[in-house]
Amino acid sequence: MSIERPCVYVVATPIGHLSDFSLRGIATLRAVDFILTEDTRSSRKLLSTYRIDNVLETLHDHNEKRMAGRISRRLQERKEAVALISDAGTPLISDPGFKLVQAAIKANIPVTTVPGPSALTAALTVAGLPTNRFAFEGFLPRRAAARMRLLASLRHDPRTLVFYEAPHRLIVTLGAMVSTFGEYRSAAIARELTKKFESLYRGPLGDLYRRVVSDPSAVKGEVVIVIEGSNEDPDAVEATRVMEILLEEMDKKSAVRVAMALTGLSRNKLYRTANFHHGVDPDVEI
Repeated sequence: MSIERPCVYVVATPIGHLSDFSLRGIATLRAVDFILTEDTRSSRKLLSTYRIDNVLETLHDHNEKRMAGRISRRLQERKEAVALISDAGTPLISDPGFKLVQAAIKANIPVTTVPGPSALTAALTVAGLPTNRFAFEGFLPRRAAARMRLLASLRHDPRTLVFYEAPHRLIVTLGAMVSTFGEYRSAAIARELTKKFESLYRGPLGDLYRRVVSDPSAVKGEVVIVIEGSNEDPDAVEATRVMEILLEEMDKKSAVRVAMALTGLSRNKLYRTANFHHGVDPDVEI
């Protein structure tokens, strides 16, 4: 295989089933001068399976900032090629690598992708939810307050939402999602994708939460959560957001006038929102 030097190759590896490794990915790992990985122990197992005998060096969240510039200089000075892999799946997707790629681009070093498996796209394609627009949020914050703030910011997002989660936090996270999105928002939980104990649960969020609470096996392994986007009228959502703020500071008539200027929404729509805010029949004649 012909390798460009200097160059950074971003190589996707299997997320579970070893047969998902591409021929090009295997050939690239054999041909580069060295390989960067988050965990050399887990990567050695993969490399030994495919009889790839190459130098492994560590790149992780704690050393990437310091190593990125050093590696790019090495590639330039020695005219070397490096492959970046993660523990599983596609590098940079909730994994280290961004700073290295950024440093390489700044130094005019080519960056080439060797695409392959990703838990994000694998879960999205089998969840049974819309895929034309989606938002990947990665791992939610560990602190409860920050987690709830982020989920609240996504409550009205019309795109399908995709999250990664650690198994020991799955129950808490699903509980927070039920509180934010409601029991009836459609969702899917993909666990251990492409592995021996792969499982996929689909249904309303409330049902999924209760299933996970009652099923110990559901909180084991790697998890992807996919949630249906909001189907609310975007104009109604915006009207509610703006009017709630304005009605705290001024009377209804003034709030509607300001909201019309801010949003371009109709007077009737904004009056309906204001009536609802004050507990008045939204269809009352105005």
